[in-house]
Amino acid sequence: MPKGPKGQKRPADVIGAAVMVARIATGEVEDKKPLEGKEYARKGGLKGGAARAKSLSSKKRKEIARKAAASRWKKP
Repeated sequence: MPKGPKGQKRPADVIGAAVMVARIATGEVEDKKPLEGKEYARKGGLKGGAARAKSLSSKKRKEIARKAAASRWKKP
């Protein structure tokens, strides 16, 4: 059976694809959500910002904030 770009199993032909769609519609086969990796990455991102802020010194955080504000308010 051919595999898709993310390694998922796919039907080899059009009729096989139609049968797969019918099985998903009737509930015979569970349709898998591809968001598992995105949710995992989001959780890491939520933790990462707080951990980085906690590890930075007050002086370094202020320096980063000033630089960010200057780039936001810079005239094009």
